Amino acid sequence: MTQDFALYVLKDALITAALVAAPILLAVLLVGLLISILQVATQVQEMTLTFIPKLGVTVVMLVVFGSWILKTLIHFSVNMINQAASF
Repeated sequence: MTQDFALYVLKDALITAALVAAPILLAVLLVGLLISILQVATQVQEMTLTFIPKLGVTVVMLVVFGSWILKTLIHFSVNMINQAASF
């Protein structure tokens, strides 16, 4: 394994991780922001109020994007195995 191959694998792994995590993180961020605005407007400062909606959105996003996430990770894995085998 050369240094170039290791850097290629690291770059591809970081890009894949960002692609896989982005939809879930953005949805949870949006829900957290909306709940925070609601808390400020109603002056209810309960920290546990944000937990259940964020958890629910995470589950829904995993159900919606689960197959795409799995396909992306399988593609990454097969690509890395093929690259390592040809190296």
